[in-house]
Amino acid sequence: MSKICLSAHEAIRFIPDGASIGIGGFGGAGVPEDLIDALIAHGARGLTLVTNNSGQGETGVAALLKAGLVKKIVCSYPRMEGSHVFRDLYSQGRIELELVPQGTLVERLRAAGCGIGGFYTPTAYGTQLAEGKETREIDGRNYVLEYPSRIDFALIKADTGDRWGNLVYRKTARNFGSIMAMAARHTIASVTRIAELGELDPEAIVTPGIFVTRVLLADDAPRDGALPHRSGSAAYA
Repeated sequence: MSKICLSAHEAIRFIPDGASIGIGGFGGAGVPEDLIDALIAHGARGLTLVTNNSGQGETGVAALLKAGLVKKIVCSYPRMEGSHVFRDLYSQGRIELELVPQGTLVERLRAAGCGIGGFYTPTAYGTQLAEGKETREIDGRNYVLEYPSRIDFALIKADTGDRWGNLVYRKTARNFGSIMAMAARHTIASVTRIAELGELDPEAIVTPGIFVTRVLLADDAPRDGALPHRSGSAAYA
C-alpha cells in the first residue's frame, strides 16, 4: 500500500466545488503553499476554508482568497499585517467570515477527530461570538456550547512522511496540522522528505497514517532520487 502522489495536482484533483478545506499553518510556518497553488489551479469553487488566519500578502491562503474560490472563511485572525486581500473581499461583501477564538477553533477540530458531540467553553461567553448559542452555568461559571468542526479535506505540511502516511513535523510548523488531519475525511500532506517504512520511530510519529490519504514531496524539497512508490488509488473513497 502506498499513499504517495507524484504531484500536488494529482493529490487535490478530486476536491469538489463546495468542499470544506482545513489549511494548516501559523503565520508562514507550516503552510502547504504547493497544495494551495494546486488547489487554485484546480479551480474548485464555493469553498469553506478553516484556518488560523486569512493570509498575508498575495501568497498562500491570501492567494486562494484572491482567486475568488472561497465563499466562507472560519478563522481566528482575519485581520493582521498584510491581510489586505481578505479586508477588500470582506468590505465588498464577497466573502463570509465566522470568527472563532483560537483555542475554541482547535478544540472544535479536535472534537471532530475524537468523535465528541460538543463541548462547553467559557471563552466568548457574554460577547457577540456567543449570540444564538446555548449557554450553561457549571460550578458557578458560565460556558458556551460549541460543536465539532468536521472538514472534508485537510491540506497540511509535515517534515517527513512515509508511504503509509505516517507523519512527523518540524518544531512549531506542526501547529494545526495534526489536529486538522484528525478532523478531516481526507488529509493531503506535503512533506520535505519521504522516509522508508520502519525508518520513523513509532514513538515519534505525531500523525499516524490512518488519518492521512495522500502524501507528496513538497515542491521545494530536495530531489535526491525518485519517489519510492506511486499512489495506487485513483480516487478518494
